[in-house]
Amino acid sequence: MQPGAAAAMEPTPGPQEKYQLITRNLQEVLGEEKLMSILKERELKIYWGTATTGKPHVAYFVPMSKIADFLKAGCEVTILFADLHAYLDNMKAPWELLELRTRYYEQVIKAMLESIGVPLEKLRFVRGTDYQLSKEYTLDVYRLSSVVTQHDAKKAGAEVVKQVEHPLLSGLLYPGLQALDEEYLKVDAQFGGVDQRKIFTFAEKYLPSLGYAKRVHLMNPMVPGLTGSKMSSSEEDSKIDLLDRKEDVKKKLKKAFCEPGNVENNGVLSFIKHVLFPLKSEFVVLREEKWGGNKTYTAYEALEKDFAEQVVHPGDLKNSVEVALNKLLDPIREKFNCPELKKLSSAAYPTPSKAKPGEKGTKNSEPEDVIPSRLDIRVGKVISVEKHPDADSLYVEKIDVGEAEPRTVVSGLVHFVPKEQLQDRLVVLLCNLKPQKMRGVESQGMVLCASSVGEPRQVEPLDPPAGCCAGERVYVEGYEGGEPDEELKPKKKVFEKLQADFCISEDCVAQWKQRNFLTKLGTVSCKSLRGGSIS
Repeated sequence: MQPGAAAAMEPTPGPQEKYQLITRNLQEVLGEEKLMSILKERELKIYWGTATTGKPHVAYFVPMSKIADFLKAGCEVTILFADLHAYLDNMKAPWELLELRTRYYEQVIKAMLESIGVPLEKLRFVRGTDYQLSKEYTLDVYRLSSVVTQHDAKKAGAEVVKQVEHPLLSGLLYPGLQALDEEYLKVDAQFGGVDQRKIFTFAEKYLPSLGYAKRVHLMNPMVPGLTGSKMSSSEEDSKIDLLDRKEDVKKKLKKAFCEPGNVENNGVLSFIKHVLFPLKSEFVVLREEKWGGNKTYTAYEALEKDFAEQVVHPGDLKNSVEVALNKLLDPIREKFNCPELKKLSSAAYPTPSKAKPGEKGTKNSEPEDVIPSRLDIRVGKVISVEKHPDADSLYVEKIDVGEAEPRTVVSGLVHFVPKEQLQDRLVVLLCNLKPQKMRGVESQGMVLCASSVGEPRQVEPLDPPAGCCAGERVYVEGYEGGEPDEELKPKKKVFEKLQADFCISEDCVAQWKQRNFLTKLGTVSCKSLRGGSIS
């Protein structure tokens, strides 16, 4: 029997089966009823777009595996290389590199799809500039700009477009273009990460005002990177590049956050759930016979349960993912080993010394913008408080910030906050200052406090919202999506420059330039020091 004959004999899935394939592992679907009504009549037309900015990494296998699901469900799938979007997003792809990066993306995405067995002939590949520079599209951009408010455009792009102190007009255009893509690609649905949600709801609100239909929106969860936070092109340790050598894959997986029994923010488990299981419908944990030998899981939930109960060891899990991941990466490495694609890769992503004018954001260069997202501020829980053995005004605290071990922090709060008021309370901790010794004890962070303006001086530790957990990110409103510096360089004085605009509002809310400090549960505040400063 020919290979295609078996496939031809497989029963065609019905609308319900198609719906299950399309929506499995998604975090959210907007327009479920419309999706089902389309599936009862015909095949769904759907598109996934990617802005051609930083190099794609292994997290891109997550949307690729969903594209495989869409094709199994009979969908007509378009992949958009959003080159114009890449330029509009704070010039993450400089104009002179735009064509090179788009070519790189096209080659690497196709190689990824081939490595997981997705037939390319069933896909349509489109570049944004193929139609986004047309007269009709340009006129619609103007029409849209006449009905969209600045507030809505900025809000829509808050989690996708890079946030800077003095935003460019291009960032406000970005969400509108993505909304119009749905109409110009003639699709029923758009697929993306849940970080795109505000752009999707923006499209649902504004496309009908131009006489265009509201589309269905399908959202993947944001898969944690290897460090436990979002996998990002700009955070080297959080990601595995598609062209990383096998020894690099081993090294990065070895350092990956995979605490025994902890299934939260576990990038290794998430990769298994969202990539390896959908592709193979099983996962094999490789281990020595003395530890029980290999074990095959046919349901992700069973693997997660065994890991939570510490039946599966993190070391065995990482080794098993390493083997499976290298099988996916081998054909991509092989394809890019040819001289032509090696040349394309180095031209599209030149090293800092070869960077062309206007190129920003290479991994060895410092971010130019002094913005709040460069600060690694987290909720901490004070585990213990003791007087500093050699300084009457200092406490030495142990503070849990969601890491394997609590941090040691030295704070000058003895004369302002009784010891018993610090014990077991939640605080706000700046975590990426360079550690420094204070009277012989190394301090690994700074407890942020409100301070009165007048005399006598009063100091109150900032209060996270009730219900927060140790390790939760604290961010400034409008700067939710940025990646903090690994360590703030003292000579750059990033914290000091930002601190100059820290203050306490008349409602006792901590702010930077009148933008609130937030966690996912609400605002950061103090008890009583209205109009004070923050230090």
